[in-house]
Amino acid sequence: MRQLFTLLVLSLLLSTSNTEAQNVITRDDEALSRLSCTSIMVGKKASTDGSVITSHTCDSWYRTWMEMIPAADHKKGEMVTIYDGRMHTQSLSDSTKMYKKGEIPQVEHTYRFLDSAYPCLNEHQVGIGETTISGREELQNKKGIFMIEELCRIALQRSKTAREAIMVMGDLIKKYGYGDSGECLTIADKNEVWIFEVFGEGPDKIGGVWAAVRIPDEEVAVSANISRISTLNLDDSKNYLASDNVFAVAKKMKFWDGKEPFRFWKAYSGSNYFGEDKNYSTREFYIMSSIAPSLNLSDTVQELPLSVKPDKKVSAKDVMLFLASTYEGTPFNLSERLRIKNPKHDKDTTGTEPDSIVSPVANPWMRPDEINMFYALGDSTMKNIRTVSVPWSAYSTVIQLRSWLPDEIGGIAWILLDNPGESPRFPIFCGNTKLPDLLKTCGNHVCRDDAALWYYRKANRLATVKWGTMGPDIISARNYFIDKGFAEIETLEKRFEQLSKEEQTELLNGYTADFFAATIVKWMDLERSFWKKTWTGF
Repeated sequence: MRQLFTLLVLSLLLSTSNTEAQNVITRDDEALSRLSCTSIMVGKKASTDGSVITSHTCDSWYRTWMEMIPAADHKKGEMVTIYDGRMHTQSLSDSTKMYKKGEIPQVEHTYRFLDSAYPCLNEHQVGIGETTISGREELQNKKGIFMIEELCRIALQRSKTAREAIMVMGDLIKKYGYGDSGECLTIADKNEVWIFEVFGEGPDKIGGVWAAVRIPDEEVAVSANISRISTLNLDDSKNYLASDNVFAVAKKMKFWDGKEPFRFWKAYSGSNYFGEDKNYSTREFYIMSSIAPSLNLSDTVQELPLSVKPDKKVSAKDVMLFLASTYEGTPFNLSERLRIKNPKHDKDTTGTEPDSIVSPVANPWMRPDEINMFYALGDSTMKNIRTVSVPWSAYSTVIQLRSWLPDEIGGIAWILLDNPGESPRFPIFCGNTKLPDLLKTCGNHVCRDDAALWYYRKANRLATVKWGTMGPDIISARNYFIDKGFAEIETLEKRFEQLSKEEQTELLNGYTADFFAATIVKWMDLERSFWKKTWTGF
C-alpha cells in the first residue's frame, strides 16, 4: 500500500514547479493555526478486540490541564453556567479571560467525566473526539451561547450513549444557539461510533444546523479538519440523524438549489481547507488508503467515502501509530527528504556506501523557516506539508470502549501530552476519580515545573535538534509504553474483578498514577541524555 501512496505523492511533487512549491510553503505556513486535530473512528467489528474506538489530537494552543469532575446531584431550579474561554485557562479554578455566555437549567443528576480542553470521556463509556472543520463564515452567529467544548461538557454529564449525547446537543443547539465555527465531534459508546458535524444557522437566527452519521460496525472513518458527511438518508434513523432545518438552511443561504442531490459537506463547508472541491485532504487519504489498500482509493476524486472496511482489523495501537504518523516511507516525510553527501562514500572500497545519506539534523516536523532556508539554498525537495502528528499538539486521546467489561475499567482514554509522534501514552479509566497533580496545571502558556506537559516537551524538542541521532531513542521509549499498556491490561482486569468497589477505584487511581509517573521519569532521563549528546553544540 505504501508503494501506491508513494507513487501518488511522487506524481504530485513532480508536477509542481519551483514557483508553485514556494506557494505551497507559504500557504501551509499561513494555514498552520487552523490545520488542527485529527480523529480516527473504529467500529466494534472493525477492531481487533471488539472495542469501539474514537480519538483526537488536540493540535493547537489549548489548555493541557485535566481533571476528573465527579458525578453530582442537583436541586430543582438550579442553573448551570455556559462559558467561553475555558480552553485557555490554567487550571480548574482559573477563570482568567473566561466569559459567561448564558445559563441553562441543570438536570437532577450529572455524570462523572474527564474534563480536558475538549471533554472526552464519562463514567458510562461515552467518548468524544474532535476536529475543527470551520466551514462557511456566513453561517457563524456568535450570539449562540454554546461553543463546541461546552457542548461536549454538557453532553458527557447527561448521556449514557452516543446517540443520547447527539440528541442532547441537538436540543441545546436549537434552544440556546451554537456560537462556534464549524466543528466535528466523533462520538462513541461501547456499541457504536458516530460522526457529528455542526455549524451555525447564519446571522438571522440564533440556532444551528447539524448532521450525524453512524459509522458501520465493520468500518473505520477519519476526520481531519474537513467536513466529511455527504448524503443523508433521514428515513434511516438508526444510522442518520440531523437537525430539522438541515435542508431549509442550505436553501435559504443559497448553498443548495434544492434540485441537485444534497451533500452536507458541499452545502455547509463547500471545500476543504485549501479551497479544493473535495471532502478530504492528505491525512484522510493517507490513513484510509493505508487501512484499505485493496480499494485503490484515488486522491483525484471529489469525495472519498465517509468510512471504509479495513483489509485487516484495526487495533487501538494501530490508531495510536496512525496519529503518530509523519508519512514515513513516502516523499512527504521531511526527515527522509533532506540529504547530504555521505562522508564514507569516497573512502569506500566495497561499493556499498551510497553517495548521499539523510542529514542527521533533518526531522519530520521542520519549521517553515527551516524549510524555506533549505529551499533558498537550492533544495527544491523541501516543501512543507502538514503531517498527522505535529509538535504544536497540546494533547491526544485514543479512547477504547469495551462492552464486555464493567464501565469503570471498560472505558480507557489513552492520553499523551505534546507531540503524538514522540510522547508516551498513559491510561485514564472511566472509573478514575482523581488524577496526578501534574496533570492539573496547564503548561501551554507558561513553561512551568508543576505542569506535566514540559516533562515531555523538553526531551521531545531536544530530540528534533538532531533527529537522526536522538529520534530513535524517543521512538523506542514511546513504543515501549504503548506495548507496556496493552501487555498489562489483562492482568489489571483480572485483579479488578476480585476487588470491592472501593478497592477497584483505588486500584485504577493508583495504576494511572504509577504508569504516568513512569513516563515522566523516562522522559526526564531522555532529556538528560540528549543534553549530554549536545556537548559539541547543536
